[in-house]
Amino acid sequence: MQTVQPKSIQVKGLQKSYKQLQVLKGVDFEVERGSIFALLGSNGAGKTTVVKILTTLLKADNGTAAVNGFDVASKPDHVRNAISLTGQFAAVDEILTGRENLVMIARLRHLDHPRQVADDLLKRFGLTEAADRKVSTYSGGMRRRLDIALSLVGKPQIIFLDEPTTALDPEARIEVWKVVKELADGGTTVFLTTQYLEEAEQLADRIAILHEGRIIASGTLAELKRLFPSAKVEYVEKQPTLEEIFLAIVGKKEEM
Repeated sequence: MQTVQPKSIQVKGLQKSYKQLQVLKGVDFEVERGSIFALLGSNGAGKTTVVKILTTLLKADNGTAAVNGFDVASKPDHVRNAISLTGQFAAVDEILTGRENLVMIARLRHLDHPRQVADDLLKRFGLTEAADRKVSTYSGGMRRRLDIALSLVGKPQIIFLDEPTTALDPEARIEVWKVVKELADGGTTVFLTTQYLEEAEQLADRIAILHEGRIIASGTLAELKRLFPSAKVEYVEKQPTLEEIFLAIVGKKEEM
């Protein structure tokens, strides 16, 4: 008999308000282990609020959320031991070198052989040659790669990337995409929020669209494409981009 693997993340009926503004109005979704899950939404849609609740930084008003099998409200310490969070801007110490940043985090996590941990991650993220340079000399893409490397100290099972390529140039963005794909290939569950629809199109196994406090569509890219009516020009079928799908779905909801 095939064993059913528990989900990495399970969210049901999540609600959150700030004073009189209800940001989340009953959010539901699940994330498979070892997959890349992309949460899409416009500015103010509530993406970061969802991430903060799932990473125990914020308490929901109603609903439930479980990460790695642990309820985020009743078992926050267990959740924190299984996850890592990378925010919208690289949280690295620019005075230190890349190696020193990694050694510091490894020591804070009380890991054995912190220098070896640092060396392994520097090699994995292509930063060995720059390891002993101050981070202030790093390019945007290098800083982001180091930031994600710092998040992997201690080998978390789930990593949250909240708009990880914000303000990066196209070349640096592609560097980060490569890293994210490698994480998932290695068995890490990746929860990604982004405003760049091409990013979700390139990376995600499953995509959910958050709009006005609710998930209004979710599925694989192929499943979402089936929600978009096909258009034909002469005899060539035009495949819709994720951007066209997103705008069509959101537009329909706004008209209702």
